[in-house]
Amino acid sequence: MAGWSQVRETRTIRAGHRPGTIVRCGLMDTTLADLPVSVVFLFAHALDEARLAGGLARALAHLPVFAGRLRTRAGRLEIVCDDAGVPMTFVDLDEPLAGAVGRVTLPASGLVTHVDAAGARHGGQPLLTVQVSRLAGGGTAIGCSWHHAVGDISTFMLLMRAWSAAVEGTPPPEVRIVEDREAYLDEVLPREDSGRPGLRLPDPAEAVELKRQLEAAARSSRTVQVYLGDAEVGRMREELSAAAGQNLSRNGALCAHLVSTLRHLDGDTQTRVLTLPVELRRRYALPPGVVGNVLSEVSLPWSPAGGPATLAVAIRAALDDFTRSHLSFRANRAFVDSIGTSRIGECVSVGFDPANRAISVSNWSRLGAYGIAFDGHHPAAFSPATTFQLPWVSWLVEGFGNSGFLYTIAVPSTLAGRLRGPEGRAALHRFRRPEDPLPPLATEVRKLL
Repeated sequence: MAGWSQVRETRTIRAGHRPGTIVRCGLMDTTLADLPVSVVFLFAHALDEARLAGGLARALAHLPVFAGRLRTRAGRLEIVCDDAGVPMTFVDLDEPLAGAVGRVTLPASGLVTHVDAAGARHGGQPLLTVQVSRLAGGGTAIGCSWHHAVGDISTFMLLMRAWSAAVEGTPPPEVRIVEDREAYLDEVLPREDSGRPGLRLPDPAEAVELKRQLEAAARSSRTVQVYLGDAEVGRMREELSAAAGQNLSRNGALCAHLVSTLRHLDGDTQTRVLTLPVELRRRYALPPGVVGNVLSEVSLPWSPAGGPATLAVAIRAALDDFTRSHLSFRANRAFVDSIGTSRIGECVSVGFDPANRAISVSNWSRLGAYGIAFDGHHPAAFSPATTFQLPWVSWLVEGFGNSGFLYTIAVPSTLAGRLRGPEGRAALHRFRRPEDPLPPLATEVRKLL
């Protein structure tokens, strides 16, 4: 059980000047504009709160989009960099580090103040919130929530690196704030793509059902987290590579193992869609400091009959042939032109289909979460913090202290119980051996699989 919590202070953090930049959002930003994204960094040490606040102000000067506000002009969503500011809340929480890590996936964890995404879209509400919680025993949790229209996880990590640099006195990352995001992507992305839109327009009946599922998610779903150590992931990769007859990446093997295991434990033998968001900066050699939602996705139909090695091969093939088979920037724009821009808010990703158990895996590893430092201290843990438990949505990040992997997924409560039982644990960890070392938090966190 969580102990008491007490808010000590909330202040608005500003950079101290208004650059006045107007950022015109692109199609991807607009389709994501009703979504908050929330994460928590957990430290085993107490952090200097005055230095954190001062460092955040300097980071906002470096990335003013986070301190701005949204507005709509001529049917186009815009971010006004007016330095309206970011609410920063300081809390005392009677919870030790391990207990806080165990609660981080709960919508009401008390570790993060989730952005009001819909309210911010209509203007006046902040695009970023920060909550700093002093934990029992001297730890610190930093919970951040930002509006998805501002940017993807890579954009947020630019802010975190700038914040860390401001506190530590090191150079900030290079940042490129593009004033017309759609025009920029039109210029830098390939002229030809898959020709298949990554967006779809649900019919009225499905739209009603999606709304119902969102409302029922908190009652019918549970979020589970799985820690997989480096040694077991290494064995997993070796075995699946041998079965596939080709060298597989750790991430590809891990994704295939997790998805296959979920489908097996759910007793699901049907062909379902696996969706993998793909970050375009690396793939097309774009500057890593470009701010925005520089994203597309792979949507891969897959049957469990093929086994995890077959799925891992299919994932690799899809990524290798991404431009021709999955990139949908221009196809999405043609699709929106065909239905009218006023209906963008009704569209969803083709891979977003919870009624048909379509699993989405967002890979947030290799983004440098554990490279963030405040007062010389690096995180002991990093995790997404869900605002709602929509089934089949999942994330993959590095594990505790930057070792192994932490997998987070919301599933129907019946499957969650099966995953937590002996059969589920044995299937998830079939590559683990008793002698494998585990980080202390992996043994201390309640309900971690």
